[in-house]
Amino acid sequence: MSTILFHNIVFGPIKSRRLGNSLGINLLPENGKLCTFDCIYCECGWNKDGRADHTLPPKEAVFARMREKFASLHEEGTPVDTITFSGNGEPTLHPDFPEIIDYTIEMRDKYFPNAAISVLSNATMTCRPEIRNALMKVTNPILKIDSGLEEYIRLVDNPVGRYSLEETIGNLRCFNGNFILQTMFLKGTVNGRRIDLTLPESTRPWTDIVLDLRPREVMMYTIDRETPAKGLEKVTVEEMDRIAAPLKAAGITVQIRG
Repeated sequence: MSTILFHNIVFGPIKSRRLGNSLGINLLPENGKLCTFDCIYCECGWNKDGRADHTLPPKEAVFARMREKFASLHEEGTPVDTITFSGNGEPTLHPDFPEIIDYTIEMRDKYFPNAAISVLSNATMTCRPEIRNALMKVTNPILKIDSGLEEYIRLVDNPVGRYSLEETIGNLRCFNGNFILQTMFLKGTVNGRRIDLTLPESTRPWTDIVLDLRPREVMMYTIDRETPAKGLEKVTVEEMDRIAAPLKAAGITVQIRG
């Protein structure tokens, strides 16, 4: 399996199919993976394979690297559409995440005032008020719910430790719709069990959740790279269009990437 790890605190910009010219920020270990999920489709591989390095960069190193990179790109005239927190796991695990967000806003306003700030998160840390407050400050808090059934989330996302879909939904209600919901759609065999996230048993409760939360946008996508679990299958844009139909009818903006 070919995994993708980000070996720098600041990387790119790279062309993102969802976010445009994206400058990445990795608050996780530079040579390992640290996440509250262990998704079967994660491009960074399995958590167990990323244990060689669990050292988080200190906030001072993050600030220094951001100052250097932002100034350099600005001087070069390199465009930045989005400053994106992603990297090798769950970015909100960093103990100084709220302070880092405040500093990012300051640097964005100085060097790239038209750039958005995005955070790709699995939403597991939204139980903490300080994390929710930090996420509410960024342009695009992109938060994950992959199925309307917790049973399927446990199969596909493999939460590490305690997880409750009901509590996650409650935490996302605090955003009053000002967030982007991200959902992966796939098919395949997981632990000997056939799973299809396009089936009504998964999509009907998911649709109910979306209509309840009414996020300002929904990002629906499917696998695009090699996955740690074998035997997974892409779904088609047509299948996702069908699933999105009641959301679009309700006036919710939907972005689909096949």
